[in-house]
Amino acid sequence: MRYFETRKARIEIIPMIDIMLFLLVFFAMMTLRMIPTTGQFSKLPTSTTAAVMPPPKLLVEIEAAGLYRVDGAATTLTELEALARQSQPEKLVVTIAGGENATLQEVMHVIDAVRHAGVTQVGLAARTAP
Repeated sequence: MRYFETRKARIEIIPMIDIMLFLLVFFAMMTLRMIPTTGQFSKLPTSTTAAVMPPPKLLVEIEAAGLYRVDGAATTLTELEALARQSQPEKLVVTIAGGENATLQEVMHVIDAVRHAGVTQVGLAARTAP
């Protein structure tokens, strides 16, 4: 009559731990993938020769009326130059993302500021043309 005895229900936690670990890894990978793409949305100019670049160490965004943003915070050119000098400028990669309304003179001001700090690797962000 052992077959008819009621057994106490057990909750197996090993499959639950496996699922939680999978979710943790999934969200960690998604978060790491999303970190370099954070920033302000701007309409970048298009180019037919745009190439994929490694993620920048310093992303400078040029908005309307000469407003400069570094990591989402508004900054001036002198603050940008000081920020570039704080890290190792010879290894620093700077990407300039100018909006559609940014003038060439504003882009040149940013390039001059980071070059005065000693940065040698400067890139311009663009969207590929359709």
